[in-house]
Amino acid sequence: MATVTIRDVAALAGVSPATVSRVLNADPRVGAPLRERVHVAVEKLGYRPNSQARSLRTRATRVLGLIITDIQNPFFTALARGVEDAASERDYSVVLANSDESLDKEQRYLEVAAAERMAGVILAPSSTAHSRIGTLTERGIPVVAIDRRLRSAEVDSVSVNNQKAAKDAVGHLISAGCRRIAMITGPSGASTATGRLSGYRSALREAGIEPDPALEIRGDYRIEGGRAAVRAVLALPERPDGLFVGNNLMMVGALNALADTGVRFPADILLAGFDEMSWAGFAPPITLVEQPSYEIGRRATELLLRRVAGEVFPAQRIVLPARLRIRGSTHRVA
Repeated sequence: MATVTIRDVAALAGVSPATVSRVLNADPRVGAPLRERVHVAVEKLGYRPNSQARSLRTRATRVLGLIITDIQNPFFTALARGVEDAASERDYSVVLANSDESLDKEQRYLEVAAAERMAGVILAPSSTAHSRIGTLTERGIPVVAIDRRLRSAEVDSVSVNNQKAAKDAVGHLISAGCRRIAMITGPSGASTATGRLSGYRSALREAGIEPDPALEIRGDYRIEGGRAAVRAVLALPERPDGLFVGNNLMMVGALNALADTGVRFPADILLAGFDEMSWAGFAPPITLVEQPSYEIGRRATELLLRRVAGEVFPAQRIVLPARLRIRGSTHRVA
């Protein structure tokens, strides 16, 4: 006779294996209806938990993993604070890991999270299409994606509407008089880069301007990538009169390159970007799309903890609004 497993119980009860585990360990966070369903399934199947495995489950930590792509990016500083605040309110701790946009490094951290039996993981995927979280989901560890979406798994996500936000920023450059606008976009594997590039093109087309592939420069969301991209833009036979930069670190590199070549903003070129940069103290201040970083982290954690508590519901895709902050870099100098 085949051995009855925790997955068999979960399938009969219509819950996740993680929920079955919590019920068997008398976790008070699981509601009465779910507990009843699990106990009925246990009795029907005659399931008897392995004592060694049960001992391991009782030692499972109240720890959440937070895996981000670039610890140097201030966007993730506020986001991490939102995660930590929401977790602390529920007596959970947070362990932070930095993948450096590397799929291999990201996978190692996912394996560590599984081995340490973390309660759940919040992940900023290195790749929308290629990040793999099976090492967690197969063990019943819930995952919430932040900033970027995951195509490889149907999981909860919290992000902003990158396409609309970029469209608003480029539309503002157009309304300020720009007709030849270059964009420094992000890595091809990131859904944020795809959305922002789509918004850029949409704003141009609505204004009757056909996008020029020569003005779309691929960057890497890093400072050096922004510096190299602006150098490429400035080397074009016809310089642009507007520049939209796809994230804050590339903006730092872009500003360095502009300064090195003597190109001034807004006198010579109007400038807009994505992600807040008040920490950088540039003058004049730069027109930027401001993301609700802290709120992204908090909402993702609240969603994750609902999964940790055993709630079962369809995958949620939460899209928060971003705000365009108009500043001096897009004010045309007479």
